[in-house]
Amino acid sequence: MSFVTGLMLIDAPASALNNLGSIPGARTDNTVGVKLIRAKDGAYPYVSAQAFRYWLRTTLENTELAWQAAPIYREKKVAYTDANPILWWDDDLFGYMRAPSKRTAAVKAREADESRANETPTTDTITRVSPFRVSTLVSIAPVNITEDFGTMSRHEGDPVPHEHQFYRTTLKGLFSLDLHASGTFSYRDKTGYRNLDEVRTELADEKGLEHLEEDKSYRLPLDERVRRVSALFEGLAHLEGGAKQTLHYTDVAPALVILAVTKGGNHIFGHVVGATGRGLPQPKQEALEEALTVFADDILSDVYVGWTQGYLDDERTRFEAALGEGGLLAEFAEQIKISHPREAFKALVADLKKAENASWLD
Repeated sequence: MSFVTGLMLIDAPASALNNLGSIPGARTDNTVGVKLIRAKDGAYPYVSAQAFRYWLRTTLENTELAWQAAPIYREKKVAYTDANPILWWDDDLFGYMRAPSKRTAAVKAREADESRANETPTTDTITRVSPFRVSTLVSIAPVNITEDFGTMSRHEGDPVPHEHQFYRTTLKGLFSLDLHASGTFSYRDKTGYRNLDEVRTELADEKGLEHLEEDKSYRLPLDERVRRVSALFEGLAHLEGGAKQTLHYTDVAPALVILAVTKGGNHIFGHVVGATGRGLPQPKQEALEEALTVFADDILSDVYVGWTQGYLDDERTRFEAALGEGGLLAEFAEQIKISHPREAFKALVADLKKAENASWLD
């Protein structure tokens, strides 16, 4: 099986991208804190994987990528998507869990809701493990959290004080996409593997999906699978989102990204970017050289490096020098392709669409 394996850095110069709500005991009643990991060496701000996936879903829905987002349904304290990966691209690539209540009241409520007229009927519990995986985005080094004090004073009477926390750092995250699982749907009666119930298997037959009887699964046509995967990475290239954008306006599109198509799901780039003693991001050439050497047989594509000009320029100069004659990475100079992050994602998408690379999705 093949995976798209990637690492990304998000530059957060003065940001509060994922918040935890009010802080009990703060000097103002409405002090908003940021999410952070407290360790012995300090505080590491982070963005949860759930928040990141929300940013990406929203970006995909609001771009011109023809992304097919599943409708969402609500039953009291439960919400879920249509859970039909044959029709909906996010159900395919982001996974789902659908366990319909069989209580009489719940069934009648669903039947009476006109907004659910086009809902895919669900006869049994179905789940799908997300082919797209993402880590928590964590600061590369501990930082001092800043507390900003402000007031609402555009009215008569005493001003209303408020505070919020923010930080300056670089967030590092990992992502992976299982290319084999993308567009392939199992009906095995096993927890996490039963993507399709009887209704959905009948739909798969109606639409002419390839039936992989030995694996007990159905597969979309190759061009449709490539279309969905390509849209996902184009969305990553245009990523938008994050809290406190009115006050901090942080560009969350990756400032640096390293990715490749690999044979296994283990992340080969997880340790190739660290931090200096000053807490600044630093690509580790030795770690990258080791990864490319040890996993040489597992890397199926070029290594796409997207690096924004103006971000860590001195490190980029060092990196490019290492690719030159006599440099530490010289033997990989033909394999490593440096461009802007958007161009790096485009290069990956272009290679995914080539007929000679169809085996990547097997």
